[in-house]
Amino acid sequence: MSVAFNPVAQGAASVESLIVGESPAIVELRRLVRQVAPSSASVIVTGPSGSGKEMVARAIHAESQRASKNYVAVNCGAIPRDLLESELFGHEKGSFTGAVTQHRGRFEEAHGGTLFLDEIGDMPADMQVKLLRVLEERAIQRVGGRGQIAVDSRIVSATHRDIDEAITHQRFREDLFYRLAVFPIDLPSLAERREDVPLLVRHFLRQIADSKRTVRFTKEAMDRLVAHPWPGNVRELRNVIERAAILFPGQTVSAEEVELLLHRRTRVNRAERAAVWEASERAAPTAPLSSPAPDAAPAKSDESLISEGPVDLRAMVSDLEHRYITEALDHAQGVVAEAARLLSLRRTTLIEKMRKYGLHQAAA
Repeated sequence: MSVAFNPVAQGAASVESLIVGESPAIVELRRLVRQVAPSSASVIVTGPSGSGKEMVARAIHAESQRASKNYVAVNCGAIPRDLLESELFGHEKGSFTGAVTQHRGRFEEAHGGTLFLDEIGDMPADMQVKLLRVLEERAIQRVGGRGQIAVDSRIVSATHRDIDEAITHQRFREDLFYRLAVFPIDLPSLAERREDVPLLVRHFLRQIADSKRTVRFTKEAMDRLVAHPWPGNVRELRNVIERAAILFPGQTVSAEEVELLLHRRTRVNRAERAAVWEASERAAPTAPLSSPAPDAAPAKSDESLISEGPVDLRAMVSDLEHRYITEALDHAQGVVAEAARLLSLRRTTLIEKMRKYGLHQAAA
C-alpha cells in the first residue's frame, strides 16, 4: 500500500537505470524528467497500467535536490477509504478505536523529500477536498489532532484513468487537478515503443537473474517478444522474463517457448489442474488410456485408499499425468497435436508438460 526509502542508504538510482529505452518517446521522457526534476513543481504522470509511472516518479526524485531525503509512495486505490486520511496525515493516540499510539502520516515521512500518490484518480471525493487544503496550506492536521504541522513534500501523482472524463463527470475535482498537474507527463504504452523491448529484456535479466538462472533468447524468440501487443505493458514483460528465468535457467529460449510463456493463463491452468485432480479421483494411478477389458472387475467403492498410512497425493497425480501423456504420445505415434487432442489439452500446454517430465524425445 505504501513504501518509503532513503536513497542515500540504498544507493541513488539514475534516470537511465529507471527509465529504460532508446525510442523517441523514452528519449523525450528522460528530457522532461531532467527538465522538471530540479524544480518543486507538482507532477502528474498519466498512462496505461503497467507502463512504468512509478519509475518516472523515482527518476524525478533521483534527479531533484531532494534526492538525499525520503521518497514515499502511497497507492491511493489500495487503502480503504476510512484509513486513507490516517495513512496520509497521521493520527493522535486515542483518536479512534485502535489508535493506541501516535502515528506519523506519509506527508510527515516525506518531509523534505518526495511523496508519490499512485492511482490518485481513485481517491474518494472527501479526501480530495482534504488533500487540496493540504496542498494550498502546506500543512497537515493529524486525525484527532488540533494543531497544524508544516510539511514540505514534493508531490508526484499518477493515474491510469482518463482524468478529463473524471472531471467532466464530477468524479475528480478540477481545482485539485490543476494543483497536481503543474507539469503533466503522459507515458506511452509498450506497444507504442516496441523497439525498447530488447533493452528492457536485458535490463530485467540483469535485475532478476543470477549466473545460474540467466537465460538467452534466440533472434526468433526476441522477434516474438517485440511483436506481442503487451496489454499489461512493462509490468507484463517483466513477469514474462521472470517466468523464463525460473522455467529455463541457463538455457536459450526459442520462439515456441516464448509462445508458452506468453500464454500461461491462470484460468487455463486452474481448469487443467482441476481436470487432473478429477481424473485422479475417478481412476486408480495405474489406469491406462485405453478402456478396461469387459471382464475387468469394478473397483470396490468401500475400499480404503489410505489404509496403509499417509500417501503423497501430489506425487500420485504427477505420476498419473506423466503416464497419460506418455501413452497419448505412443497412441499418436509422436504427433504432439494428436496427443494433445487425446488429452483435451492445447498443443502448447502439452509441450510445456512434456518438458516438465523430460519427454522432449517422445515428440520427435
